[in-house]
Amino acid sequence: LSGGMTDAPSALSIARDLLRCPSVTPADAGALGVLENILKAVGFEVHRVTFGEPGTADIDNLYARIGNTAPHITFAGHTDVVPPGDESAWTHGAFAGEVKDGFLYGRGAVDMKGGIACGVAAVLDHLAAHGGKPREDGKGSISFLITGDEEDISVNGTVKLLQWAAARGEKFDHCVLGEPSNLEALGDCIKVGRRGSLSGTLYVDGVQGHVAYPHRAANPVPDISALIVALSDEPLDHGSAQFQASNLEFTSVDVGNTASNVIPAQARAKFNIRFNDLHTQESLRTLVEQRMTKAAGNRVRARIVWEPSNSNVFVTEPGAFTDLAVAAIEEVTGRRPELSTSGGTSDARFIAGYCPVIEFGLVGQTMHQIDERTPVSDLEKLTKIYRGVLDRYFA
Repeated sequence: LSGGMTDAPSALSIARDLLRCPSVTPADAGALGVLENILKAVGFEVHRVTFGEPGTADIDNLYARIGNTAPHITFAGHTDVVPPGDESAWTHGAFAGEVKDGFLYGRGAVDMKGGIACGVAAVLDHLAAHGGKPREDGKGSISFLITGDEEDISVNGTVKLLQWAAARGEKFDHCVLGEPSNLEALGDCIKVGRRGSLSGTLYVDGVQGHVAYPHRAANPVPDISALIVALSDEPLDHGSAQFQASNLEFTSVDVGNTASNVIPAQARAKFNIRFNDLHTQESLRTLVEQRMTKAAGNRVRARIVWEPSNSNVFVTEPGAFTDLAVAAIEEVTGRRPELSTSGGTSDARFIAGYCPVIEFGLVGQTMHQIDERTPVSDLEKLTKIYRGVLDRYFA
């Protein structure tokens, strides 16, 4: 380590300890304890906070901070992972944390225990080089905002941890979320925004009857088919300055009918919309319902039931923070990353309401797959990048 903290754990050793904790949501399995012990040892004030509500599992979360003044940069992430699937299909144990041929294997190696490990290792190195403080003059703060509830319903994790921190008076100036943002190679992409997500179910009511007497029934299947085509065919928009076009995708169609000689009474179709900054959730609901009403006419009885959503569009505008991240990445990798808003949702959508946030972590090619793995060299490079971010941030 460049800071002289030679006895500090490396990103690889931290990642291996985390991978050996089978923390499939909602289980913690000791993962947060690994981080707590490391951070307490170098002077962080560490809080373990559990959230729960009826009908959901209790989730353990961690917040740790060193320093008590601005500027305050936080590293966010999650230690929970998706299930490993068929563990016998793994080349190396899903929770063994084995290194083979230069790769670290394990569930969470990429998404995103590896990223957390790099963040912790970089911070330890930075503190060692600055007298155990974010800056030698004692100013500045570094924190970790870590949840165990990202891969499932995301109810008792980052949302509530941010609310808890705000109630304590915590104020974040900037955030780095260590999700696997890179597509092909380390340094090719920083996520600076995400489209929002909104889901609903289209219902079409008919009249049940015998297929031999269709005049006594009203078949909702042809009607819902026509509405699916109408809602799918017309673009919601053509994209904006920083976002690709919004898209509405139907994901299932069902009539709940097992009999081949019965016209069903109802048909339903689930859909999801990924939307850009040309819409709000409210304006999008209005637009889709207007299009449905127009396509349905006066004869078809159709309606949409919307699911609650806390997934709004956000973007961190290019500026000093993105510039220093780009510089740190380019210095280590030789690549100038694209500032991207593509992809699915992440906990950055919650953090964006509190401070500017960027996502930069490992390469996401094997996340959620059998034999999830990352090159050990990428762990070393990402640690150097995070250290470069910190050096520039507190310069």
